[in-house]
Amino acid sequence: MAKKRILHIEDNPSNRKAVQHILRATDYKLVEAANGEEGITLALEENPDLILLDIQLPRISGYDVARRLRSEEKTRRVPIIAVTSYALSGDEETASEMGCNDYISKPYRPKVLLERIRRFLEKEPHAE
Repeated sequence: MAKKRILHIEDNPSNRKAVQHILRATDYKLVEAANGEEGITLALEENPDLILLDIQLPRISGYDVARRLRSEEKTRRVPIIAVTSYALSGDEETASEMGCNDYISKPYRPKVLLERIRRFLEKEPHAE
């Protein structure tokens, strides 16, 4: 069976490195984008099984990235986990309204991130 692909859209190199470290011991294939535009392009090219999306991105916000990915047929059903260090009241609701399936605030525990990822990727396939 092919490895499940995770696209991580994050502008901060330290945060990308942390996710690399967390996923190193898994069977997931990690694809990375350093900004929203690159993330949209890679999402359409790489067909990820899940997207980890930073909300605070330069030029185009994570919310706008999520909205754009939901408008594309290829990425419409890909689970998106919003990840942000600026967790304010109402942000989780906004993330959901923009099309994110889940929301994690930074800093997070590695175990929590893995549990959230597995919640989406380890589900039994279902017919639509």
